[in-house]
Amino acid sequence: MTDADPRPDRRSVLSGLAAVLGGVAGCAGRLGGSGAAPGPVSLLAAGSLNNALENGLRPSVDATLRVEARGSAELARLVDEGAKDPDVVSVADVALFDGPLRPDWFAEFATNSIVVAYNAETEGGQRLAEAGPESWYRPLLSGELTLGRTDPDLDPLGYRTLFVLDLATDHYDTGTDLRAAIPEREQIYPETQLVSQFETGSIDAAIAYRNMAVERGYDYVDLPPEIDLGHPAHTENYARASYELPSGKVVEGGLISYGSTIRHRSPAVLDVFEAHTTGGYLQEYGFGVPDDYPRYTGDVPETVAS
Repeated sequence: MTDADPRPDRRSVLSGLAAVLGGVAGCAGRLGGSGAAPGPVSLLAAGSLNNALENGLRPSVDATLRVEARGSAELARLVDEGAKDPDVVSVADVALFDGPLRPDWFAEFATNSIVVAYNAETEGGQRLAEAGPESWYRPLLSGELTLGRTDPDLDPLGYRTLFVLDLATDHYDTGTDLRAAIPEREQIYPETQLVSQFETGSIDAAIAYRNMAVERGYDYVDLPPEIDLGHPAHTENYARASYELPSGKVVEGGLISYGSTIRHRSPAVLDVFEAHTTGGYLQEYGFGVPDDYPRYTGDVPETVAS
């Protein structure tokens, strides 16, 4: 928010809401005056957010922050089944807030794009770098390098990888169905461990979020905007791809957008939520934050939406 922005300061808005909801005006941590330390706040989040939350968000809040990172589809299922009950839940695909999770409201707070990261120290990685944005799929088809990706049944990055391969087939007019030809089961790694496989030499390349490559300093090939799921102008094209989750829910391709909602409100939780969804750390860790974010959907408390 700039100095010229006429809207009320978000921190003061959320602080006021916390007082109303908790009936504890003027207390608890940085929101109040009792001097009591804020209680712990649990945040269950998409694996691609993990590094940013641990190293960017955690130092900026007073509350004890308990972060657990998993694939978004998996964490949504666990919360829906009652196996997990976090204060705040953040997913890498807001479509998951339309099932299995159905919160009253949520905030979209960051975007991303798909890239092909590679290990410049390996022969396979060098071949992918030489292929570049117009031919990156060729060494994958020929088996010249080892690829890493995530499980489409557990997290959005996994099914977005399939979307990109599907869209790339038409974009490059390959004559080969890349979505059918490239994926193999042994390529699958947990999202939180995917890019780190470069360090062990297990893979030459990985289809990953841009922030995952940026925050770890890995080389990557940018994909054309028509297929990278990161450009609003191509949203209609992205929607041509889809994937059916084990639950039967069909997710469609679209612009990558991260969403967050509060499940248990308290002054400390509201303070963490504010820092999480508006903090400058997001850009520092490779995420995109459009000017109109955070953007709210649903029955948002009026003082938060304003």
